Amino acid sequence: MTARTARPLRSFGRRWWHQLTSMRTALLLLLALALAAIPGSTFPQRSISPTDVDAYYERHPDLAPVLDRLWAFDVYTSPWFSAIYLLLVVSLVGCILPRLAAHLRALRAAPPDAPKRMDILPYHRRLEVPADRNRARAALEHHRFRAVEREHDDGTVTIAAEKGHLRESGNLLFHASIILILAGVAVGSLFSWYGNRILSEGEQFAYCNNLQQYDEYGLGAYVEETGLPRFCIRLDDFEAEFTDGGPTAYDAEITYTHQGDTGTYDLRVNHPLNIDGANVFLIGHGYTPVATYTDRHGNTFETHQPFLAMDDALNSEGAFKFPDAGFDHETGRVDPGAETGFDAVLVPTFDDSTGMLLGARPELGNPVLALTAYQGDLGMGDGLPESVYNVDEDQIASGDLEKLNDEVEVIGLGDTMELPDGSTLTFDDVEQYAVLQVRHDPGGPIVLAGALVLLVALLPALIVRRRRYWIRWNPDGTSEVAGLNRNDYDGLAAECDELTADVAPAEPPRTRTDSEDAIGSTS
Repeated sequence: MTARTARPLRSFGRRWWHQLTSMRTALLLLLALALAAIPGSTFPQRSISPTDVDAYYERHPDLAPVLDRLWAFDVYTSPWFSAIYLLLVVSLVGCILPRLAAHLRALRAAPPDAPKRMDILPYHRRLEVPADRNRARAALEHHRFRAVEREHDDGTVTIAAEKGHLRESGNLLFHASIILILAGVAVGSLFSWYGNRILSEGEQFAYCNNLQQYDEYGLGAYVEETGLPRFCIRLDDFEAEFTDGGPTAYDAEITYTHQGDTGTYDLRVNHPLNIDGANVFLIGHGYTPVATYTDRHGNTFETHQPFLAMDDALNSEGAFKFPDAGFDHETGRVDPGAETGFDAVLVPTFDDSTGMLLGARPELGNPVLALTAYQGDLGMGDGLPESVYNVDEDQIASGDLEKLNDEVEVIGLGDTMELPDGSTLTFDDVEQYAVLQVRHDPGGPIVLAGALVLLVALLPALIVRRRRYWIRWNPDGTSEVAGLNRNDYDGLAAECDELTADVAPAEPPRTRTDSEDAIGSTS
């Protein structure tokens, strides 16, 4: 490349670099980032809930593939969002570094000398009484001004003072905190992971930390499934306290095992357990009905099925499914169409005096199950995923499942529902479960540090004002002072008047006469 060709390229690059690192561009990129994040809250995201994305595909089979090609379901890892993010970081860094260098030079440099014509400055006073140099330096030091005294060849003496550099320090720290927050968010997006788990009471429901054990999970772009820490958790006991307004306290007693060590922990809301860098949070609560199904051949199946809350009163919905029912021990065969399922609603506190099925209180008072029974083919043998919280509606619509009761049957604790073929379902018990979230977010401390730095930086950036103050002793014996504000500051005149009053009194000290001295000596 010749020098003739390189010169226009350097000029072009320099011009665009100045445009990119200007504060106006940084503000525009910040606005663009906020707008680019809108699709992330409008459309379901794979990193948060893949099942919601699949449901969106089912609802919008034509639109969803187009949105997917535009990264609408992976907004925060999309090329266009990442490009805006990186440009914003580069713009902020390029904006801060030159200002930081200039600020450091200003901190090391002495305050500039007084201008030749001090009377053109916003504040200017000629002193009736010449200021004392020692008194002036002491007054400036008392007001925390940084001052430098200079003597000139013509006999003029000046003191230049300034303060308020903390304002620019706050501005730079504020912008640096934004970069720190952006870096923390980026680290969290790339290296964080989480998993949600409904954990019922008992040894048989204990689980270990791997993705197959979670009801819902999300991994950062650079997180490998095999890199998750190895530990196991068991829920020993759960207690919830309620008032008329809802829950007031959740308390879960858990046992955890990590690297061969076993410990217990009292897990509460906002009181997480930390295991090998991962935090275990208690984020919810619900009920697990226990039921026993006995088919017409005498085979019994006990199930502990967590139900999902429908409202604040913890009226919950779920399903009992028994795909292995119908085995005849005499013939060794399974009856076709004997698979049985129940759509159910659990009411924690049923009040039969109201005529309403759903209760109004979340605590266990008079629990009942409202059941709808089906028999036939549950559709669980085709290998396709399906919800564990309801019987497959497609199987019902196709006629593969037959509804056995026209009206919902309500049974209480200990009661039994009998089906037409002689099989029964008994409502045995209600257990409680805790909703746990296990999360590792290395970007969280970085974001927190950035937020704290931002708050600290705002105070000097908004409150401190940059100003300068000069005192001059002229060769003719007169003195004058002047002040200059480097930022919009309405209180400059009042502050300079106060400073001038400390530098030089308005009236000279009165000389005592001989008679006054005589009177003073006799007294």
